[in-house]
Amino acid sequence: MTPSAIETSAARGARNLLVACAGARAGQRLLILRESPDFGYYEPGLAECVGAMARRLGLEVTMVDVGFSPENPGLSPRLRALIEGADITLFLSRLGDQLRFAEGLPEGRIVVCFVIGEGCLGSAFGTADYRAFVALKSLVNRHLAEAQQVRVTCRAGTDFSGRPEMGDFADTSVKRFPVSVFAPVPGEAFSGTVALPGFLAGTGSRYYDGYMQRFDGPVLARFRAGRLTGFDGSARDVARAQAQYDRVARRYGIDRDRVHSWHAGIHPGCGFPWDATRQMERWSGAAFGNPRILHLHTCGDQAPGEISLNVIDPTVIIDGVKVWEDGVFHPERLSGGGTILRAWPMVAELFANPDRRIGMAPPSAAVPAGETASTG
Repeated sequence: MTPSAIETSAARGARNLLVACAGARAGQRLLILRESPDFGYYEPGLAECVGAMARRLGLEVTMVDVGFSPENPGLSPRLRALIEGADITLFLSRLGDQLRFAEGLPEGRIVVCFVIGEGCLGSAFGTADYRAFVALKSLVNRHLAEAQQVRVTCRAGTDFSGRPEMGDFADTSVKRFPVSVFAPVPGEAFSGTVALPGFLAGTGSRYYDGYMQRFDGPVLARFRAGRLTGFDGSARDVARAQAQYDRVARRYGIDRDRVHSWHAGIHPGCGFPWDATRQMERWSGAAFGNPRILHLHTCGDQAPGEISLNVIDPTVIIDGVKVWEDGVFHPERLSGGGTILRAWPMVAELFANPDRRIGMAPPSAAVPAGETASTG
């Protein structure tokens, strides 16, 4: 794609973000809270691109660099006052993701943006109509709320199941752009095993030393009724997994074994073209919307927890229907899904040609019987 084409498509993505998602109108005050590209997460030019489109739309734009606090994010009195004085607040910073589950955020339209650069904003991830994915999220939420049985498997050995107890669907206090996942499914009603893709990773709530713990071979995590019960794998890998949970739980004084909730990606435009293991902080914050990834929020008694258990290429069976199959999301298999795709033909085309890049190869096979160590 040529630079001029990226600029044009990025502008479309910015319009999608500001109009379809944030509901921006001429004369409104837009506050952009940005993170400097020097931290290596967001790419240069993203905030400027969104700001330029906002001004074209007639918005009054204020842009503030909020820096990055890995472990102790918070709103200063000055930032709180700025948010309270704005019609729309847009986080182009990890601070937004860190705070989006927090109570006490100021009232108003607050949007956390998960695109990390102009190229991403101009891709199908940024330009696909926001409203279509709001509808798809609502569709999945409704079917999960009505489901009698949900089972999650993958070829590497994942197999857990239960009956969702969804409650209300207000999973965060802010809007997210793009809409990338359905509401978290509470973990208490689920039990089984999760085949890990060679590592444990943080969740983006805090960024601590040792954010990723790698394994030498296949590892299975076991849980029952929303409680982690142990790991299967080589003795060395099991020890690493246990030590990671011990260390993180002690560091933050949180419930070590809680499996809080889980959900999967719903956006087939969410591609991650980089090596995940070299950019794990970016991967855990930008790739989870791809339908090839399902993740569980663990280690902590509120979402998103501090350690993420990731499933690659999941199959999600809702009352006998494979709605995800080997990492492909099939909304047309749900009642009402075909109607949504017909209403947005460009989104339907995206589902027919999904971006399969998630920064890693398929995980290795399940742990062989008789060659494992276990805990729990």
